[in-house]
Amino acid sequence: MDGLQGVLKGQKIAYFSMEIGLSSEIPTYAGGLGILAGDTIRSAADLNIPLVAVTLVSNKGYFRQILDSSGNQVEHTEEWNPARFMTLLSEEVSVKIQNRDVKIKAWLYNYKSLTGGCVPIIFLDTDVEGNYWEDRRITDFLYGGDQRYRLKQEIVLGIGGVRMLDALGFKLRKYHMNEGHSSLLGLELLRCNGTDPLKVKELCIFTTHTPVEAGHDKFDYGLVEDLIQDKNCVDILRRFGGTDRFNTSLFALNLSNYVNGVTKRHSLISSELFPGYKIQAITNGVHSYTWTSPYFRKLYDRYLPGWANEPELLVRIDGIPDTDIWEAHWNAKRALIDEVNKRTGVGMDYETLTIGFARRMTAYKRANLVLSDLEMLKKINRLGKIQLIFAGKAHPNDGAGKQLIRDIFKNIGILREEIKIVFLENYDMDLASKMVSGVDLWLNTPTRPYEASGTSGMKAAHNGVVNFSVLDGWWIEGWIEGVTGWAIGPQPEEKLSEEDAKAAELSDLYNKLYYVIIPMYYNRKDEWIKLINNSIGMIAYYFNSHRMMRRYVTHAYL
Repeated sequence: MDGLQGVLKGQKIAYFSMEIGLSSEIPTYAGGLGILAGDTIRSAADLNIPLVAVTLVSNKGYFRQILDSSGNQVEHTEEWNPARFMTLLSEEVSVKIQNRDVKIKAWLYNYKSLTGGCVPIIFLDTDVEGNYWEDRRITDFLYGGDQRYRLKQEIVLGIGGVRMLDALGFKLRKYHMNEGHSSLLGLELLRCNGTDPLKVKELCIFTTHTPVEAGHDKFDYGLVEDLIQDKNCVDILRRFGGTDRFNTSLFALNLSNYVNGVTKRHSLISSELFPGYKIQAITNGVHSYTWTSPYFRKLYDRYLPGWANEPELLVRIDGIPDTDIWEAHWNAKRALIDEVNKRTGVGMDYETLTIGFARRMTAYKRANLVLSDLEMLKKINRLGKIQLIFAGKAHPNDGAGKQLIRDIFKNIGILREEIKIVFLENYDMDLASKMVSGVDLWLNTPTRPYEASGTSGMKAAHNGVVNFSVLDGWWIEGWIEGVTGWAIGPQPEEKLSEEDAKAAELSDLYNKLYYVIIPMYYNRKDEWIKLINNSIGMIAYYFNSHRMMRRYVTHAYL
């Protein structure tokens, strides 16, 4: 049956996510949310957790980023052919949009683990003959278009996804919404369960990833009524999703028995955002094997056999000779520096302390914070040489994010004679793997408390890269000052104005670089190697998606 043999057995957890990052060749992800979804699927397959995933096919990808010499971002479509990687299933379902029947087909990708586990992923596609031209475009661009386009996508993902799983014959135990984009699945489940919210709540799990009010999807009811013309449905959305505007997260909260944030701190902030709701905490993790460089994989295989499926074995890192650990790091660093020089011709070298910053280019991530005081940076560089590597995409509609990239390019020009700095274009999974394993220091400078979790620092730790980060998101749980890395700025409970917090962060950032990090890296290599060991043995052993998925099983799925 279209490649579904074997994966229909038994009850499944249906995992819905607007984006899923499987590989750079399948550009159906934009950032951390999609990469986390990919890691969730990889760990579920490794651990034989009965999951089936649902997402959109995003035929034209998110976008391919081209940067000119001034750092202006130009977006190109990243068209890819699902037929190269997936099987087209014969089933079709439809959803009503503006009273038109919009047909949906599905592609099947079976993610197979070396352990024998398999997670089927259903990619929904509206590019179906018989659909209106505009309806055929609904599943083209990830996070593309305007509010109308986004709501159409959410109708296809939520309502269409439930119908497709039903048509394919899956028996489902629970529905797990990864962020509010898929919350309209609750509307379809209400339809199937006699509009009984208690029955639907028994079926639903909601993971929120957004610690700020503005980050939650909200749609005007005029638009909702135009696209969903069934009055009963709109009344249900108003009842559970807010009276003023349709809030997808509120809808998911009201129809889920289990709700969680993605770190302890994020759960507290979410409880303040949505008072009266019980919001648990399951701290994110990353898929250990995927994000560990080939050099460290080989090392762990030799000294800690079985680590890939039991990452907690990394706690025994002290059994590996320091010389072997340093060699693995050196090889990963060499691979990254070679890649940088091949792409840019900037002439970076292997000996210099290399600092990495790569994530979505959006204002709160403050990619250019380290470049706030160029004279101070030059002073640090005179004490001990540094080189910086940046990467990241700004959403096509995010003017402030695009300006960040231009600012970094301007500073690269100003510092050209003294400090080697590059901004690598078109950040994707392959480049991420090289960066998180190849730099010496991983920098993270979000405005507190806007970082729900952040996972790139966990990937860095798997490769012995040391974290240097503002105390927000996961780092609050991973940080032991001077042992697992360093904090930048005030403690989480310190209540400071944004201005005072920024001043404290800048002072801490530069002072620690000058007085602590540079001297240790260049003069006390044994202490630096201890930090590498601690990053692996105290962070990677715990902040992985195997631990995370076991928590979902025991707390949410069973």
